[in-house]
Amino acid sequence: MSASPAAKYTEETVLWVKRHTPKLMSFAISRPEEYRFAAGQFSRLGFPEGSGFIWRAYSVVSAEYDDTLEYFAVLIEDGPMSARFEQMEAGSTILLDKTATGFLLPERFPDGSDLIMLSTGSGIAPFLSILQQPQIWQRFDHLALAHSVSYANEAVFNQRIRDLAEHPLVGEYYNKLRFVSVLTREQQPGSLNQRLPQLLENGSLSQAFGLPFSTERSRFMLCGNPAMVKDTFQALLKLGFAMHRNRIPGHVMMENGF
Repeated sequence: MSASPAAKYTEETVLWVKRHTPKLMSFAISRPEEYRFAAGQFSRLGFPEGSGFIWRAYSVVSAEYDDTLEYFAVLIEDGPMSARFEQMEAGSTILLDKTATGFLLPERFPDGSDLIMLSTGSGIAPFLSILQQPQIWQRFDHLALAHSVSYANEAVFNQRIRDLAEHPLVGEYYNKLRFVSVLTREQQPGSLNQRLPQLLENGSLSQAFGLPFSTERSRFMLCGNPAMVKDTFQALLKLGFAMHRNRIPGHVMMENGF
């Protein structure tokens, strides 16, 4: 007999909501004591709708050890989930699937010494979670993160990334981090101004990170809009890197942003 729907989810409380721009928001919900996830995975969140439910996947921003669950969402015009989020406030309720999912996990790489995380929009969420795990910093010689958005006001996590220098668990390793902000529709000092695939192909990204890319050392993780993921993967293929598979170790893992 299959489990009833109620056995597959819990009803959680929205603890806070922060609206960064009309289209970008962060929020946190209560975390059941038994809820487990690995940094890089996503949750399924939902709401009752008619006689059924509406569910969508969102990568967890929180660290594995946090008491609450934080998410970052891009609101989609006329999107049914976005309409719910627009009305959501502290004290609202939301449904949480009991099982976290996803394979964007750095521990799947059996080797490599530089972890390079390339993201657009909400695709930064799993990497924010990963960067709060001490074991990731201990394993890799360098951690490199690029976050590409259209406009400067959408780069809402730049300060949080800088604040990792004072993080009680990972701050001592902060000198291993290379962070590059990318803007595609406006220019600002300190940010690169092309799409990630082009920055890979012309060498600007490697130069900005201060890291040479090689099949021996470099391991790439991609998360963001499908066009970026596809085009960036193609750029990496041209540079000699290969998809990582469980039975055939490679250099690249990717996932479309949620």
